[in-house]
Amino acid sequence: EEQKRLLENRPDQPQNPRVLRIAIIGAPNAGKSTLSNQLLGRKVFPVSRKVHTTRCKARGVITHEDTQLIILDTPGLTNPLKAKRHKLDEAMLTDPWDSMKHADLVLVLVDVSDHWTRNSLSKEVLKCLSQFPHIPSVLVLNKVDVLKKKFLLLEIATDLTEGIVNGKKLEVKSTLKQDSSSSAKPPLHITRASPPESKVPGSAFGQEKNQAQEGSGLDKSSDVGGAGTGEAQGPKHHGPEDLRDVKGWPHFQEIFMLAAVRGEEVDTLKRYLLMQAKPGPWEFHSDVLTNQSPQEICNNIIREKLLEYLPLEVPYGVTQVMEIWEEGECGELLIVQSLLVPRESHKRMLIGRGGKVISRIAREAGQDLMNAFLCDVHLKLKVEVKG
Repeated sequence: EEQKRLLENRPDQPQNPRVLRIAIIGAPNAGKSTLSNQLLGRKVFPVSRKVHTTRCKARGVITHEDTQLIILDTPGLTNPLKAKRHKLDEAMLTDPWDSMKHADLVLVLVDVSDHWTRNSLSKEVLKCLSQFPHIPSVLVLNKVDVLKKKFLLLEIATDLTEGIVNGKKLEVKSTLKQDSSSSAKPPLHITRASPPESKVPGSAFGQEKNQAQEGSGLDKSSDVGGAGTGEAQGPKHHGPEDLRDVKGWPHFQEIFMLAAVRGEEVDTLKRYLLMQAKPGPWEFHSDVLTNQSPQEICNNIIREKLLEYLPLEVPYGVTQVMEIWEEGECGELLIVQSLLVPRESHKRMLIGRGGKVISRIAREAGQDLMNAFLCDVHLKLKVEVKG
């Protein structure tokens, strides 16, 4: 009821409000929800190693002094064939596009730990960027802590930006030729024609040797700035045939390198986002953290655990039905939810030997719900075959 009241209330506008709507896009499982949770400081979006954990377009709200950041946590960009395989709604294909229409800035998240995909943006992401070339975009390289050979980050950054950031050419070179199997980091140099118009503290490619540079995996001796040549042309609309051989996007304003799951360098990115906000009215009351209802948060957290602990396609076929949702005498939350599965074999998998699997799901989901709602939660899960 309190959440409903906050969402219906008119925002408590400061005198000179500033706002920024941020769309986070990327391939499924790039870490969009993890990054959103880290920026918010609380877990309100589901996270799992399986693809398509985020099923809907949810919003997170960060209010800091006179500035409000609205995070549009979108489903991973996918295509109709994959959507059918994972029994995804039609909305899963359209939601990311809808989010882009309302965004003031787009963060493109790339998982650098995936060596199959990290050197090129997916066709869906490129298509999205080319459809909205007027929206400023920022490249975020995620999971850099997993990458053992840090010098690869610059190679990846060059491929994904086509060597151009903020309209200036990047020249990436190693000052030390050495065997790629060596664990020692060679000093890496990035040369850019000239610094960007706005010197942003915290930018991974800013002139100052600040903490973003340390967190990015660049050697502290990196020489950022200096001479170079070449101006890039402004973004223009591309057709699908133009994107066939394209790997990167030469119109990113900045690059950030972070490890979202550990929270490394997330504050640097957050400071940058706050600085990009423009004068405009707030959409939400300052006490709102997300536009989701408590029931939606609960469903998402339980589904996250189903995806985590059930094999293959099994969790995608589970239907969740809320049986009881009520507040106890001491302010605790009592939740009973039925999990409907299509087959008896799926029921056995979900319950597990001696009830171990379902007990673990209930225990971990209950703990996450306590952290989300800041109250005691008693969660009971029942498993039934769809009749």
